[in-house]
Amino acid sequence: MNKPLPTLLSLLLAALLGAVAAPLRAQTPAPPPASEETPARTPWSGLAPNQREMLAPLKDEWDQLSPRRQAHLLHRTRYWTTLPPERREEIRQRIIQWQQMTPEQRRQVRANEHRFREMSPAERQRLHRSFERFQSLPPAQREQLKREWRQMSPEQRQQRIQQRDRDGSTGHPPR
Repeated sequence: MNKPLPTLLSLLLAALLGAVAAPLRAQTPAPPPASEETPARTPWSGLAPNQREMLAPLKDEWDQLSPRRQAHLLHRTRYWTTLPPERREEIRQRIIQWQQMTPEQRRQVRANEHRFREMSPAERQRLHRSFERFQSLPPAQREQLKREWRQMSPEQRQQRIQQRDRDGSTGHPPR
């Protein structure tokens, strides 16, 4: 499975953004056994202070979430609250990023994350190395490459990929 490098870089970015989605949707608990009832809806005012702190980005929509979704998030907060403050803040920021995405952006992240998970270990390693090279560039150079990339036609992008594969340069951004 030999994908063009920008697609791979997009997949890595999606995988990284998958971490954005992870606090909200990943590790969905198994359906409750038939004997268990569906969890009851928990109002925002019924959350413990540490739960409200972690779930603050969801405050405005909390009461509209399904009881099952609420139960899943409350279950995750038990783990999140055991993490160091820096890691908890990262999770909160990822929740905010996910909430700000359009449904189409979320769909694209999910699709790219799925494609990333189907890659071979060698493809993932290649993608990680390319992404690390790109990230090591000065911010101004990364932004310039992103601007150039967005202005290229698909054919021009393919040519840039082939050039990069020949000389090993970082000639394109992840998006």
